[in-house]
Amino acid sequence: MDTHVQTQNAYQLPADVKEFCEVAKRIVREELLPLEQEFLPHPGHAYGLKETINLKAVFKKDVVDRLIRISRDTGLWYLMVPEKHGGLGLSILAQVAILEQFMYTAVPFPFANVPNILYECKGNQIDRYLTPVIEGDKTTCFGQTEPNAGSDPGGMMQTKAVKRGDKWIINGTKMWISMAHESDIIMVQAVTDPEKRQRGGITMFLVDRNNPGVRIEEQGIKTWLGPRPAQYIVHFDDCEVSEENVLGEVGKGFSLGQRWLTIHDRLLRGPYALGKMQRALDMSVEWAKQRVTFGKPIAERQAIQWKLADMYVDIQALRSMTYEMAARADAGEDVRAEAALVKLTSSEWGARCLNEAIQIHGAMGESLELPLTLFYRYLRHTQIGGGTSEIQRILIARKLLKD
Repeated sequence: MDTHVQTQNAYQLPADVKEFCEVAKRIVREELLPLEQEFLPHPGHAYGLKETINLKAVFKKDVVDRLIRISRDTGLWYLMVPEKHGGLGLSILAQVAILEQFMYTAVPFPFANVPNILYECKGNQIDRYLTPVIEGDKTTCFGQTEPNAGSDPGGMMQTKAVKRGDKWIINGTKMWISMAHESDIIMVQAVTDPEKRQRGGITMFLVDRNNPGVRIEEQGIKTWLGPRPAQYIVHFDDCEVSEENVLGEVGKGFSLGQRWLTIHDRLLRGPYALGKMQRALDMSVEWAKQRVTFGKPIAERQAIQWKLADMYVDIQALRSMTYEMAARADAGEDVRAEAALVKLTSSEWGARCLNEAIQIHGAMGESLELPLTLFYRYLRHTQIGGGTSEIQRILIARKLLKD
């Protein structure tokens, strides 16, 4: 049973997008799923690592090279890259539909996962930062969260940047920075005007990880997301950068950060969850048909049927919501509240869906041979990372009460 294909056709995606979705689906079934049993128990993979880095941590070079070659040959490497920079120029809706296919498996598919705000690069920044990231030669991480400035980064941010001559001097500490140790470029926010703060007083800087003023606590922060840490504490001690390291305009860094969060860390949580939820449902349906207790398949028991129905309802509703919000983003709407809605529902419904799938599978649901517990941990984490569920509710309420 593959309910994913049946439901997705109803959206009448453009023919070229449907074609890409079918290519992605075939890659998942033929290339990625066969690698899952090697990937799942391996201690090298970690939440938050870029796709190619995660692959290199687990598989031999020939496997990684093959997947990269497939990605480039199909054009999917440039899935999120605009045409002006050599990419496919796909809409956000198209990206959402294709990414959902790849999120069906725990094995990551390598592509140019470029932060949308990096396209603000200009002049020498394009050759130094943007092009290498597009081509997979460099990676980035996002430095906003601080030890005492998680849910209120604009009001509580302590990292400061002061102009001295033609240089900026950055001092402060960032925490819970995913992939900081593995990245080449840190997109870091710093206060440049304490009076204005998020209203024109925070600037985004592109800081090279090997800058002598950057110190990363290498042991990382250990969490339940995996044996290998992928989140770090980063210290900036008299970190000196030039004017060329300012991304966008001075004072406009907070709005850049919000643009990144809105799309990458909120709206794209939709397909991130949907793929995992669909896999969980498909696995649960098959398991319910074959698992026999007290003389009959558990699929015949109402308790199991209701769980499956609830999972299906969540998937259908989330897919409809995600696709609509993506289309509205493509239309140029301000979708901050809508992205918060997608993140809230994908994280909470996603964890709920995986919880039901684990319960349906019983003891097997806890087996590390299946992706269910890994998916559950990842989706449960999204109720915190990128803005807690409570913050998403605040953002939604602000829109409701705005007038």
